[in-house]
Amino acid sequence: MKRLQEETLLKDLEEKMVFLSGPRQVGKTTLAKSLGGRFPSHACYNYDEEADRRIMVKKTWDRKVDLIVLDEIHKLKKWKTHLKGAYDTEGIPPRILVTGSARLDVFRRGGDSLAGRYFGHRLYPFSVRELRGEASPREIVENLIRYGGFPEPFLSQSEMKTARWRKQHIERIVRIDVQDLEPVRDIQTLILLIDMLKERVGSPISYNSLSRDLQISPHTVKRWIQILESMYVVFSVTPYSKNISRSLLKEPKIYFYDTSSVTGDEGIKFENLVANCLRKHLHFLEDAEGKTTQLHYLRDKEKREADFLTAIDKKIEHLVEVKFSNANLSRPLLYFHRRLSAKSAIQLVMNTRQTQTVEGISILPAGEWLDTLAA
Repeated sequence: MKRLQEETLLKDLEEKMVFLSGPRQVGKTTLAKSLGGRFPSHACYNYDEEADRRIMVKKTWDRKVDLIVLDEIHKLKKWKTHLKGAYDTEGIPPRILVTGSARLDVFRRGGDSLAGRYFGHRLYPFSVRELRGEASPREIVENLIRYGGFPEPFLSQSEMKTARWRKQHIERIVRIDVQDLEPVRDIQTLILLIDMLKERVGSPISYNSLSRDLQISPHTVKRWIQILESMYVVFSVTPYSKNISRSLLKEPKIYFYDTSSVTGDEGIKFENLVANCLRKHLHFLEDAEGKTTQLHYLRDKEKREADFLTAIDKKIEHLVEVKFSNANLSRPLLYFHRRLSAKSAIQLVMNTRQTQTVEGISILPAGEWLDTLAA
């Protein structure tokens, strides 16, 4: 299946190196091979393969091909200096695509000696927009809730295969990827934290409450969640505030990249899917167009709440409320809509086929609107 970002990546490869990061097993290697097939010649080198590793260390890769794919090169000591030397000396061609697991993004952001020499892109699980044409938008939403958006389980369309994949996927991340980044001795408690977060999707989380349940310090809980974010297991959505520092201090909500792993009813899984689609849309605009974006939720002192607020270049784009079946206008959404200068206010409803406009707010079938996002 052709990924949405392929054309953007091809254009960027003509100008600079391209770094492609994202969750484990999200399809980075498959996308790299697809890009390679768009050129007369290409070569792929994987740092985990001994023969390829020697080539990457010595920088003896084939200079005559049109595209070089360097997978997991961030495992090489001083890899940034390594790449910088080759790029500054030779430039392009050959075009250089650097791929890797979530750790590539972590290491890339830590002190950037490669600034100005690459474009960074993030590959995320399938969204409704990316699956356009595979089925109706409503059917795509149903399948993403059931199987999640990672290619292997989604394309299997098997709940048993999805469950087996999910178990192996999280075990691999916790026992290998996390340990490479920051060794965690108490793996079982970390896995228990993940299970507890699955049950709290869509609700503000308390580090103190989790620490009591797990019998570890609040600092450890917060650090472990940060690690899980770095590994693309979960992401946090903070409450909206015009004062950015204040919003970061308030209780975040946690969502999972794998919607199928969420514990709870279909309504909670649906909300998680919408969070994934909005995040993918915003990060695509950042990576492809250089926009500055934000994703928040809304909550005030009277506990009025709306699920999502998106902002692009510091201007509020959408206020979004998510409902599985209820097509009656959300009063908190109306309250926030009247007080914030948003481009639009939308209530997404999974189980409706009708479109309404009530007091300036669009009440829409969810799949159809999610299909209009940029990614």
